[in-house]
Amino acid sequence: MKKLTIKSWALDDRPREKLIAKGKATLSDAELIAILIGSGNKSESAVDVSKRILAFVDNNLNSLAKLSIEALTRFKGIGEVKAISIITALELGKRRQFEQEYLKPKIRSSKDAFVLMQPIIGELDHEEFWVLYVNNSNVVIAKDQISKGGLTATIVDVRILLKKAIETMCVAIIICHNHPSGKLKPSLSDIDVTDKINMAAKTLDIKLLDHLIITQKSYFSFADEGKL
Repeated sequence: MKKLTIKSWALDDRPREKLIAKGKATLSDAELIAILIGSGNKSESAVDVSKRILAFVDNNLNSLAKLSIEALTRFKGIGEVKAISIITALELGKRRQFEQEYLKPKIRSSKDAFVLMQPIIGELDHEEFWVLYVNNSNVVIAKDQISKGGLTATIVDVRILLKKAIETMCVAIIICHNHPSGKLKPSLSDIDVTDKINMAAKTLDIKLLDHLIITQKSYFSFADEGKL
């Protein structure tokens, strides 16, 4: 049976032509990826290959973004160049999302802080500790990575944190770190570092608004749970 290539499809079924004629929002994830990779293999169209890749990650783009070049090139029809194209496009999308959130970031709730920081640390395979420095209107005036650790812990130097706070002339801070394990429950060390930072910040008349533990899909807020 003769294989039907994208060029032999009806105009509305061709991803590139469909994008031009109907707009980008009308394309499925598979069609968008098909445009990135350009062609499939001897037995599959680009869309078929894209559907197979998406099926492998349960149609989850966040999971797709975590695949390495090596993992992507295991799919028939995906070479290194195509794998790089997929990874690059997803990374640009992630950065665009972050920039949109960072245009005028104002923290009105713990969820606002989560939405701002999740794209940065929510999907990492190691722990990182970040601080948001805010003014008296709760607008983020700076953000800073204080430390980077291993799979289960990171060391926080309170002096470095407060030095940056003084430099930014902030009135309050929100501290955040991620749990690669996906567990939201704070550890004893999480509680200890929160208390240390809270006490030290008070001596400089800087308020600790919250401490967020962030995972890929959710977060734990010390403030929301009455632990500040």
